[in-house]
Amino acid sequence: MASELYNTIDAISREKGIDPQIVVSAVEDAIVVATRKYYKTQENLRAVLDKDSGQIRAFAVKTIVEGPETLQDPLTQISLVDAQKIDANAEVGGEVHIPKATDVLGRIAAQLAKQVIFQKVREAERDTVYGEYINRVGEIVNATVKRVEGQDYIFDLGKAESRMPKKEQSRLESFAPGERVRVVIVRVEKASKGPQVIVSRAAPELVQNLFQTEVPEIYDGTVQIRATAREAGERTKIAVMSKDKDVDPVGACVGMKGMRVQSIIRELRGEKIDIIEYHEDPQTFAEKALQPAKVSRVTVIDPSLKHLEVIVDDSQLSLAIGKKGQNVRLAAKLLGWKIDIKSEEEKRQEVEQAMSQLVTSASTPLESVPDLGEGVIEKLNEAGVNSVEALADMTPEQLEAIPGIGPKTVEKISIAVNNYFSSLEAGEGGGPDFQGPEDQPAGEPGGEELSAAPVEAGENPVEGETAVDAKADGAGEVETGADAEGLLEGEQATEGVTTSSVEDAPDAEENEVTTQEKHPGEDDISREKQ
Repeated sequence: MASELYNTIDAISREKGIDPQIVVSAVEDAIVVATRKYYKTQENLRAVLDKDSGQIRAFAVKTIVEGPETLQDPLTQISLVDAQKIDANAEVGGEVHIPKATDVLGRIAAQLAKQVIFQKVREAERDTVYGEYINRVGEIVNATVKRVEGQDYIFDLGKAESRMPKKEQSRLESFAPGERVRVVIVRVEKASKGPQVIVSRAAPELVQNLFQTEVPEIYDGTVQIRATAREAGERTKIAVMSKDKDVDPVGACVGMKGMRVQSIIRELRGEKIDIIEYHEDPQTFAEKALQPAKVSRVTVIDPSLKHLEVIVDDSQLSLAIGKKGQNVRLAAKLLGWKIDIKSEEEKRQEVEQAMSQLVTSASTPLESVPDLGEGVIEKLNEAGVNSVEALADMTPEQLEAIPGIGPKTVEKISIAVNNYFSSLEAGEGGGPDFQGPEDQPAGEPGGEELSAAPVEAGENPVEGETAVDAKADGAGEVETGADAEGLLEGEQATEGVTTSSVEDAPDAEENEVTTQEKHPGEDDISREKQ
């Protein structure tokens, strides 16, 4: 028959939910500590609790060696001769138990033993609680509100207490002591005061469990919950799909007249719930997840990084983003993709900016124009004109507004840019074959005809050192003078024709040259003599 002490230990074990042998070991360890404290010894002590009598015996354990010459540590070793005085059956290599009286330990030793027992029992209780609940993380359990500590709720789980901190609560909910609620075990922490079971009413698993309880199709597996995103007290988005094509997953969750989902909303104290049909295609899924906003189009930017771009109408942008970004944030959690949401106007501006940057990157630097001096280029760069294309689009008035650039410099810039583009066109070979001087048709006797084809610089087809340059189609600009930079003051421009005066040119009375546009059946240029 078990002793009264052992029956007490058994009762404590059942109350704490721990193994009775753990408590017995704690009692034995406590007697060892008290005995060492009383005898002030470092011997290897051991204690044994007799289950039947309830008596606790303590003794020192020593290893038996052959003789005194081999004795190295008297505290842990004993010679064979001395060991046989205690136990006649002692042998070398065995152990001998030397009894220690425990009835002389006193009040201080007993108090120390009590503290050791309590400590061992608490440690065993913590390990038991941790081992039981660590494998139940994510499980829904029924708990009773035990008390409120600050902003935290303390729940009674039956075998242990649990804590629900502020961040795991819904702002719509409040509880009174003694109220029973369903909570989710989110984690188990090992703390200095023992393991703490942390429960939550804000976890998405709570909503999933409530749907499983209220919707039979989810319980039997016909409808599956594929994803859940939740902001407790605000809104929850849940994606469902059906294994049976004849079963509407969204309709099954909503129920007739919304009875099923309304029951869940009441349990969550009025939290809004969006039920969405799940799609494997992320683009289609994104359109559904952003409801109630209407999406114009969805583009996958980077599948490896799970990055989407969503374009909505300007009037739908605020609805798609939601209050403080809640709608798009929940949609991103539901998909597991990063979502960039833009309006049509923002996308148009982005495209225009990209095109502008593309044009800017293809611009020609000013240094490509050989006739522009370094000083002019420096002034243009200071004014923000960095490309030939930008320079060509400027008017003379805009150029004169630049500090350090006057009318003559504007004229020089115009000629240099024109020559640059003319050289590009000539280099591309885009025009028809030009006629040289030797190909000109013979004119009337005593007269000379000029062709509308351009004449190379330095040639003087007309008496008086007058050169005529024209474009291949005969409708371009005609310049007189071999070098554009050698133009003198007094130039006159009339309908794309520029003429220059030359000091040694013959007087007008001797001969006069008149240039005319070429018409079918007429000579290109005729000379009249007076």
